[in-house]
Amino acid sequence: MNRWMLCGSTLLALACSQHASASDHLDTRTVIEDPRADIGDIYAWMSEDRRRLNLVMTIVGHSFSPDLEYAFHVDSGQAYADTKVTESIRCRMPSASLIECRGAKDFAIGNASREAGIESRGGHFRLFAGVRDDPFFNNVRGSRDAYLEAATAIELGAPKDPAGCWQFSPLASRVILDRWRHTDGGPAKNFLAGWTPATLAISVDLEEVAEGGPILGIWASVSNNGKQVDRMGRPLTGNAMLSPLAQDDVSDRLKEDYNAALPAEADRFTPEIEKTLGLYDAFDGQCGNGLLAEDEPEHRYRRLAKLLADDRLWVDARFARCTQFMAVERLALRNEAIAANDCGGRNPLIDAIDTYRSLLVTGNTAGVDDGVNRDERDHPISQFPFLVAP
Repeated sequence: MNRWMLCGSTLLALACSQHASASDHLDTRTVIEDPRADIGDIYAWMSEDRRRLNLVMTIVGHSFSPDLEYAFHVDSGQAYADTKVTESIRCRMPSASLIECRGAKDFAIGNASREAGIESRGGHFRLFAGVRDDPFFNNVRGSRDAYLEAATAIELGAPKDPAGCWQFSPLASRVILDRWRHTDGGPAKNFLAGWTPATLAISVDLEEVAEGGPILGIWASVSNNGKQVDRMGRPLTGNAMLSPLAQDDVSDRLKEDYNAALPAEADRFTPEIEKTLGLYDAFDGQCGNGLLAEDEPEHRYRRLAKLLADDRLWVDARFARCTQFMAVERLALRNEAIAANDCGGRNPLIDAIDTYRSLLVTGNTAGVDDGVNRDERDHPISQFPFLVAP
């Protein structure tokens, strides 16, 4: 089997496509047909005074659709993964110059495309909707080359251990990680430089979305006539973790199912994610050292798969410092001191993708680096609407 055939039936298919223009880009046929329904990324973090929750959603299409509803959902509780109350802010764009957004207690309507956006009628949230510079940065070509090197190692006979982790040689692992840090063999380049997605930004009073407690689980959705067609919380889950070892039609059906599901239904996707984690665990040449890995091979990836299946972004609203991706989860599940007193979430300046991959591969926040550590633009995350103009 040559590497291009292998691309059609494994996770390496991610690397064979050039369509990865955001961490959740073009994940199913539905959003390929209408990129205005495709959530590229979502971000959630606390304001410096801890009075507001900042939310940003980018849409792969360069405009919003008048036929779709775009929504942020905030689940609140007293502890990680134990939420009691859900508040949603739902937005529709009847025209290019008009947006309507409604929360449980407040609403906004008007032209929100200007820099200052508009304020809701009750003054509880500020809203912007327009085209901005995409803050997401990623060396897509380097990632592609790393996956292709892994494909070569598999093609040459790398065995699997009982948990499904490919056992790459030390040399193969070094080459894979080196390819990840370069673009076409040279310095790493951001594949997304200059990308300008449609952007929805909301800064909402914390009291409006945290009735159940200060621990917030945040996700976004796009719906058409009440049918949810896309959803996202953490980056990469929908694209990279669901049935990548299956043929395209099987994988596509599962992703469509996932995009239509609620976080409460996440457990049914755990077995598929477990199957994927063996490849990520293998990249550094050490099997069994990924995040939350269990000693028993049969259940090595169960805890991590359950965590990833519920892909909500978690924010601890008690803290204004938001610098550690997955800080809430890491503190709750591993008691990591470095994650203490951090709100977690994901702000547009954090290199969340490298942290995410590293946790899956090495169990630490470093170890997998695609060589692109910041965006070309400086995004003012303490100043609304948080992302710079194109």
